[in-house]
Amino acid sequence: MNQYVTGAMIRRLRENKKMTQLQLAEELTVSCKAISKWETGKGYPDITLLEPLAAALGVSMIELFSGERITNTNASFNMLRMKLYVCPVCGNFIVSIGEAVISCCGIVLPVLEAEEEDEEHPAHIETVEDEYCVTVAHEMSKAHYISFILAVKDDGYELKKLYPEGNAEARFKISRTRWFYYYCNRHGLFRVPARPHASAAQREASTCSA
Repeated sequence: MNQYVTGAMIRRLRENKKMTQLQLAEELTVSCKAISKWETGKGYPDITLLEPLAAALGVSMIELFSGERITNTNASFNMLRMKLYVCPVCGNFIVSIGEAVISCCGIVLPVLEAEEEDEEHPAHIETVEDEYCVTVAHEMSKAHYISFILAVKDDGYELKKLYPEGNAEARFKISRTRWFYYYCNRHGLFRVPARPHASAAQREASTCSA
């Protein structure tokens, strides 16, 4: 029940709205004793009460499930605050510009931690006129593939969705692009700086030759 609804959250939100347990109980048509049980963790609200409970407390359903109050204080895009999420059930990809609680397919998603490219996930970037051409040397089978490549700019981002049995490559406008992120469905998120460079395998070969 850790990801259901926390009693501490219910109590804190109720007190912030200066509501008594009796007032909340009357609004939800339940007993005052039920509210007390929820807030002390001795019971949980029925699933049919979650939506009216969230409305009564002035929060979203996601905030109730996470046990945290989320406030959006970001007035504009900041790539340093950008957070990435991928649903392991449906593969849905989500970008958040700042702190958020993201849920998909009934799961609260963790923030992805990007790793530097490695030998198994090398990326090659070259310029073609006014575009970057990004190619990831990776198999694209139905079981193991790169699902997207993301160009992060200093004023936004651009996503290119990839599909199994296709090519792990995409093109993006050079202007304002700073980083590229790409996601392997088995090994997670990787990133490389947005500049023409040799892949990890090419760099290793060069080092060995020297």
